[in-house]
Amino acid sequence: MTSAMPRRRAVLLPGTGSDEVFVRAVFAGPLAALGVEAVTPRPPGGEKLAVGFLTLLDELAADGPVLAGGISFGAHLAAEWAVRNPDRCAGLLLALPAWHGEPGDAPASRAAKASADLVDREGVEKALALSVAGVAPWLAGELTRTWRRHGDGLAASLRVAAGRPSPTLAELRALGVPAGIAACTDDPVHPAAVAHEWAAALPHAAVAETTLAALGADRQSLGRAAVTAWQRAGGC
Repeated sequence: MTSAMPRRRAVLLPGTGSDEVFVRAVFAGPLAALGVEAVTPRPPGGEKLAVGFLTLLDELAADGPVLAGGISFGAHLAAEWAVRNPDRCAGLLLALPAWHGEPGDAPASRAAKASADLVDREGVEKALALSVAGVAPWLAGELTRTWRRHGDGLAASLRVAAGRPSPTLAELRALGVPAGIAACTDDPVHPAAVAHEWAAALPHAAVAETTLAALGADRQSLGRAAVTAWQRAGGC
């Protein structure tokens, strides 16, 4: 009689105003190469964004520990959940963390608030037209898809992300799981210095750097960086 090997799963959450399509494009391929299933839930609507994702993580970890991770605000929520549930977190895959503790005047928080104000003032379509003007084509395409999918709940979800504290450095120091952190050296909204601060606080963490230019050409470049860093930190 043989028993099935336990499933290895990673639950990956998207960043502010993004969606599961993007986070899956980033992580699914690199994780599949390690035999890890990428679970990428669709963002809950509006004000339910954070609480909804944390509840989903609870549900998905009911059958056993999972890797948790995400991009930007998704990385914050994954780490927040791990702080609350260290026994159910098998490791962390964190791309582009934007702050630790209170957001204060962090660039990503300011950008999310400004986008929420613009959407409230102009509506999604006009705000989108203004926001994609002059940005890289790949990013314009992502924003066009994701903002329209968020629809009427977009501004509220942006405000949730902009104002929610991420784990403090002291809370990160208490996490004993391996953590891989990906940073883009050319991203002023998610400074690479923040990724290195998270890594310095986490007991078992590594950082791998890439660029937004590489991400534009190959979505998996960001996921590979996080997975590579996780392996360096002791993940397997």
